[in-house]
Amino acid sequence: MKNMEVEVPAVLVVNGPNLNLLGSREPDVYGKRTLAELETEIGRAAAGLGVDVKFMQSNSEGAIIDFIQQEGPAALGLIINPAAFTHYSYAIRDAISSAGVRAVEVHISNIHGREEFRHRSVIAGVCCGQICGLGFSGYLAALRFLCEKPGDK
Repeated sequence: MKNMEVEVPAVLVVNGPNLNLLGSREPDVYGKRTLAELETEIGRAAAGLGVDVKFMQSNSEGAIIDFIQQEGPAALGLIINPAAFTHYSYAIRDAISSAGVRAVEVHISNIHGREEFRHRSVIAGVCCGQICGLGFSGYLAALRFLCEKPGDK
């Protein structure tokens, strides 16, 4: 009898520019925990929900687009913190829309309580939700939503 491996659905977690500096960059805004700690926390939660998770962080818009195009169509969902790209990357917005992946936009800080230029997201319109200001907990809420409500937009 062949060993039939069942493919576990994956949730993509994409973090944009400067999030590789979590823990040292503006700890009063973003906290003192690192990107590695965030990924460990999300990984544990994903395992408990029975899903795989694929992490990606880049300071490059093109790399983020390539990842979404390659991985998005087969993914259970996408959690994206586009960071500064939130406010002007129509290219990332188009990649999410074209991939047909359900996405939740997440921000560690409350972008609506910060500088005015941070209040507008060009990404939000192609996402089923936006979570901001909840720190790392926002990623976990997005993960639970994508796993508990598969197919809901």
